[in-house]
Amino acid sequence: MQTLKLPNGDAIPVLGMGTWQMGESGKNRQSEVKALQYGLDLGLSLIDTAEMYGEGGAEEVIAEAIASRRSEVFLVSKVYPHNASKQGAIAACERSLQRLKTDYLDLYLLHWRGSIPLSETLEAFATLQQAGKIRSYGVSNFDLQDMQAAIGLENGSQIATNQVLYNLTRRGIEWDLLPWCRQHSIPVMAYSPIEQGRMLNHRTLNQLAEARGVSAAQIAIAWLLHQDNVIVIPKASRIDHVEQNYNALTLQLSPEELATLDSAFPPPTQPTPLEML
Repeated sequence: MQTLKLPNGDAIPVLGMGTWQMGESGKNRQSEVKALQYGLDLGLSLIDTAEMYGEGGAEEVIAEAIASRRSEVFLVSKVYPHNASKQGAIAACERSLQRLKTDYLDLYLLHWRGSIPLSETLEAFATLQQAGKIRSYGVSNFDLQDMQAAIGLENGSQIATNQVLYNLTRRGIEWDLLPWCRQHSIPVMAYSPIEQGRMLNHRTLNQLAEARGVSAAQIAIAWLLHQDNVIVIPKASRIDHVEQNYNALTLQLSPEELATLDSAFPPPTQPTPLEML
């Protein structure tokens, strides 16, 4: 598994498993647990979640999946903006740790920017880090101006990542945010890499997939894995999807295929407001 380095020296895998919409239905719980366990068996050790997902339900699913395997996992969770005050973020992290049945997170993110001063959130993150509750911290859904403001604050220099919407149909960050993050050695975590499945009927994707004997999703994920300084976290609620995601690791796209994708999904030609889902 290829990895990127975080500011504290920790290695983070470039491909992981996302858990959005998991933990919302008891009838799906065991299939979700088994999918995550299967991913761990394959070596997909990065698991991304948030207190928002299933209002903690996804974290509880993960706890079951990683029981007795915590040392194998690079675990990421996120705090709601309205919980991101100095004391609120610390309390929210403690709740996440309890649901996950672990005593630390590898990475803790502010889910998006809210009304609470960012300096207060970063102070909470630094306190959690000093207490050993989190190893690294970062942000999510921050545009370039947000990132520039954040790293200028006390404790901002240790921001380890920015998790944003990025896929073939959402390439706006390539104009300014992605180059800036590369310049500052801050990995970008790409969520919704297949646009929640909406892009999978695209003619060009399917033509390329058919020619290679793979799925359209694998082409889309392989394209993201080809981008420098990018981590990809596709959803992992089914074993067959987890296997497809994993196999994208070894799918090397040719210069001709990359050019075809650029033609079908053009990069930005001007600044674009940051998109969110």
